[in-house]
Amino acid sequence: MTTTTAPVDLPALERLDWDAIARRLDAEGYASLGPLLAPEQCRAMIDVFDEDGAFRSTIDMARLSFGEGRYRYFANPLPPLVTALRTRLYPPLAAIANRWAGVLGEPTFPEDHARLLDRCAAAGQTRPTPLVLRYGPTGYNCLHQDVYGDLTFPLQVLVMLNTPDVDFTGGESVFVEQRPRQQSRPMVARPGLGEAIVFPVRHRPKLGARRYHRVQMRHGVSAVHSGNRHVLGVIFHDAR
Repeated sequence: MTTTTAPVDLPALERLDWDAIARRLDAEGYASLGPLLAPEQCRAMIDVFDEDGAFRSTIDMARLSFGEGRYRYFANPLPPLVTALRTRLYPPLAAIANRWAGVLGEPTFPEDHARLLDRCAAAGQTRPTPLVLRYGPTGYNCLHQDVYGDLTFPLQVLVMLNTPDVDFTGGESVFVEQRPRQQSRPMVARPGLGEAIVFPVRHRPKLGARRYHRVQMRHGVSAVHSGNRHVLGVIFHDAR
């Protein structure tokens, strides 16, 4: 695993329209950030998957009835690219999260990621949560929420590391909004190479007839038909 301390080049972050992203999250429950990683950065993340020393834990999804495939949680220290994404994406996402917290009457979050990690540590959550997922043919992921302790930052990001319809077929990202007293609403995203999607960890606010209420969200992956699908998951809170 690369341990260089050289600055990580992420020029696409400077071009993001966070007001438009926030509006999309409010309206649809997820939003594209566009291509964030260059092809070579995606390739490097895929290559890391086979480096056992880079990870603290490996999960076989079929063994736990989570789906079919494998995912691996990074160990500390995180790869510089993952740390850069966590650190630089967090402040604008925290602004959205704090607006959501305000309308839902929930606790707010610090403005920088280091302080969030301090809060996680104080709550006994010290294990890093960023991960890489690999799905082969027939691989899929059941609908779930990534809650790892009492302290949960409400937004997370996935980054597609392969090219759909070239490296794999199938394998759409699925988001389900569980609407009170109504049938659930499914949404499907198909991010391209290096493209990132931001979405809720477990719920988001939605304006009803009189006030805001919580709408539960779950996410998963539909079946991969051929090839291999790799995704980088950027979760901002740590695990107990």
